Amino acid sequence: MTDTAVEQDTKNVVEVGIGPLTIEQVVDVARGGAAIRLSEESLAEVRASRSFIDRLADDTIPHYGISTGFGALATKHIPPEQRRQLQRSLIRSHAAGSGPEVEREVVRATMLLRISTLATGRTGIREETLTAYVAMLNAGITPVVHEYGSLGCSGDLAPLAHCALALMGEGPVRDAAGNVKDAGEALAEAGIDPVELQEKEGLALINGTDGMLGMLCMAIVDLRLLLTTVDISAAMSVEGLLGTDDVFAADLHALRPHTGQELSAANLRIVLADSEIRESHRDPAACTRVQDAYSLRCAPQVAGAARDTLAHAELIASRELAAAVDNPVVTIDGRVESNGNFHGAPVAYVLDFLAIVIADVASMSERRTDRFLDPARNAGLHAFLADDPGVDSGYMIAQYTQAAIVSELKRLASPASVDSIPSSAMQEDHVSMGWSAGRKLRRALDGLTRVLAIEMLTAARGIALRAPLTSSPGTAAVVRALPGPGPDRFLAPDIEAAVQLVGSGDAVRHAEGVVGRLA
Repeated sequence: MTDTAVEQDTKNVVEVGIGPLTIEQVVDVARGGAAIRLSEESLAEVRASRSFIDRLADDTIPHYGISTGFGALATKHIPPEQRRQLQRSLIRSHAAGSGPEVEREVVRATMLLRISTLATGRTGIREETLTAYVAMLNAGITPVVHEYGSLGCSGDLAPLAHCALALMGEGPVRDAAGNVKDAGEALAEAGIDPVELQEKEGLALINGTDGMLGMLCMAIVDLRLLLTTVDISAAMSVEGLLGTDDVFAADLHALRPHTGQELSAANLRIVLADSEIRESHRDPAACTRVQDAYSLRCAPQVAGAARDTLAHAELIASRELAAAVDNPVVTIDGRVESNGNFHGAPVAYVLDFLAIVIADVASMSERRTDRFLDPARNAGLHAFLADDPGVDSGYMIAQYTQAAIVSELKRLASPASVDSIPSSAMQEDHVSMGWSAGRKLRRALDGLTRVLAIEMLTAARGIALRAPLTSSPGTAAVVRALPGPGPDRFLAPDIEAAVQLVGSGDAVRHAEGVVGRLA
């Protein structure tokens, strides 16, 4: 992870109210440093629901999370004089994460989404606790959260507990400059008083799917970009390998009306338009190849299916963003009811689905790269695209690197959500593992970025070796941004330059600057 601080964007302010945030707003706060503010409607709801909690706190009948213990200890009644200690103990004991520090953007997204649920007025949080949490996020104070600790069932308990611990003025945090310091010190510097939690507040701060949902929101944004990039890299490979664009015709894809497939095929047609390389072998008398290999011909079918899976993930994310996840929850008519809405299965499944499609899209990309390097299949190019085969090895080992990543992506595609492990003395006997699904998805996105970068690098060299024939304007714009052919040189920097081109979105921007907006 990086310790680079998130710069506070004071111009872009996201309002958090009783309604849902958008995926884009989550990313603006998590990555862009946007500030947040609470709506007046939200604050009114928070005050109203807290009044119900205060009344139940005085009741002689035990109420879960208000006057009882938690989890397997839910039957133990806690006397009023010990309830603040109960809340402190809950947070301290649940802040039990271990392992590497989680990325700052993930923690900020987690905090924002917990604030969003608290702001619905369905959790019974006090107004002063909520506003202190908002102030902590706006001050750029980011609790140190660890890789391991969440089973993704009764909320992302450990990650959220580390955040709540900082709100209490305890534990390590990173300040706005990225420096590690004690939470109490960081809060004092920001003029924020540590919060002393009261009845129900500890549960309200940790009972949510916020960590896994935050990772899903950012993954959706990242994968949108990468799937457009997939179409560009596939177009470059089709062109450089003297493939045909006839199979991308709109009427052919209308015969199988999957939305993603049609969008992907349209991108391929647009990017490949006006290619001199393509025109050079359009005459059937000059080209005896009947059909291209699947990795070329079926590119929109695979990338399109990935797009449709992403659309499903966006639907699930939108529903979860509209949810108020807590247990117990304060209903609109003032009841305080236990429920199972904290279970992360809906989010965990789509996190796993996306890792699966990433592995498959990357696998097809690697197959296109491999075709470029084999003189038996690359339509007249040098072996390994080497400048002087034998003396030079060309991109031989770049494909090894790509293959190693694809192999890793296949392992990451193994779903976390099928691996429930019982906990809390069998009270929590089925868990979602959604946090784990989110963690591996982030690694998968990085892997896909690198695989596409190597395909683009390889295809760009193949296209360059077709000179004096010129490529399409769309692919030419990307080729110009990548290292050109020549004798062997230190290859790792070229690969990292291509990774930066893909990951930053510049590859898409270069193509769109010539051909217009792509889907």
